[in-house]
Amino acid sequence: MLVGATSAADAGVYRLDRDRALVLTVDFFPPIVDDPFGYGQIAAANALSDVYAMGGRPLTALNLLGIPADRVPPEIAQAILRGGAAKAREARCAIVGGHTIRNPEPIYGLAVTGLVNPRRMMTNTRGRAGDWLVLTKPLGTGIVATAIKRRLASEALARRATRLMSRLNTVGPELAERGLVRAATDVTGFGLLGHLASMCRGSRVSAEIEVSRLPVIGPEVPDLIAQGCVPGGSRENQKCADAFTDWQGASDTEKALLTDAQTSGGLLLAVPNRHLDAVLELLQRCRTPAAAVLGRLIPSARPLIRIKA
Repeated sequence: MLVGATSAADAGVYRLDRDRALVLTVDFFPPIVDDPFGYGQIAAANALSDVYAMGGRPLTALNLLGIPADRVPPEIAQAILRGGAAKAREARCAIVGGHTIRNPEPIYGLAVTGLVNPRRMMTNTRGRAGDWLVLTKPLGTGIVATAIKRRLASEALARRATRLMSRLNTVGPELAERGLVRAATDVTGFGLLGHLASMCRGSRVSAEIEVSRLPVIGPEVPDLIAQGCVPGGSRENQKCADAFTDWQGASDTEKALLTDAQTSGGLLLAVPNRHLDAVLELLQRCRTPAAAVLGRLIPSARPLIRIKA
């Protein structure tokens, strides 16, 4: 076993031989959008992202589905599974089976197995002071998902969020196989600061973030935050972040974005200075939703993360 649970890594890695290792992960959650097909796509993309974050390529997946059969008709369950299958096909990943249970609310996701070269894989423990921090998707999906539930999000914003969360992080293995990125993680339920903190602790460094560089899913997001569309998970993330973050006068809106519980978020990359231009060029070529240089890793210090205006 090359990577296990001790480093809060995105997936486990098990070596097969000198050039091959399996990447193994599982993820599932209840619906966050109204469209069952879109929900299936988002859940599948979210699970596949863990393999991409390690620099691997998905091979096979197993469906995990829970359905309240007395309240959800079969065609809804079928639409969820079709959404997941469509995203798996896009990832060139074969769904080879799965398991369904009765559950009080719908839940769906995938258990995914991928393949990576052990010498090229990315982990969240190899960052070094001086590396640039680059994010490949904008923030705010947790806020928008909450607004969708409260009927406060516009149709345009809901569609934009669904497209963003359904987007595969396929740039991960492209970066890894070229040796351009030192460390990486995907930004999901613990928010940007939570996942960055794990990278910092694993790499024995600290970080500085410039809030003016944060990419946001849409201009409506600050207003939604002001209306209280902040999920409970994000509030818990902020409480945790208070213990290791020097906010340096960051606004409440910026704090909410930095700790927003993302679903199928982007990759957070630690990029050596000599590779930054090549990474940004590759992100542009792959048309990632964002290519934001947020700040840098710095020598280990207290607090662990500093937020700069």
